[in-house]
Amino acid sequence: MRIKYTPDHEWIQLDGGIATIGITHHAQDALGDVVFVDLPEVGKSYAQKDVAGVVESVKAAADVYMPVSGEVTEVNEALRADPALANTDPLGAGWFFKVKLSDASQVDALMDETSYSQFAADH
Repeated sequence: MRIKYTPDHEWIQLDGGIATIGITHHAQDALGDVVFVDLPEVGKSYAQKDVAGVVESVKAAADVYMPVSGEVTEVNEALRADPALANTDPLGAGWFFKVKLSDASQVDALMDETSYSQFAADH
């Protein structure tokens, strides 16, 4: 399974044709304590870069963008119940939703960990 990153600070982990999506360590650090997460509707399709959800913290609210086009197959109900998971384990238990890819080639344009680390340090 490989992980890619977006300029909007989302991560995407591929497992076959299904992608798990969440926010990065950098994003949760910038937001502070997450207090609410608005997750997308299961079964709804989104285009790449569409707003698919919102994360709210004690500091700010931020949109969660769809890194790739696809249909939402699952949302993390545990995150809805305990939004702090986005802070304590953003790349694990704090995942946001899963998507069935409609165009796997979109993943190729996303950043790898090295590129994202440099991008995040510069922004």
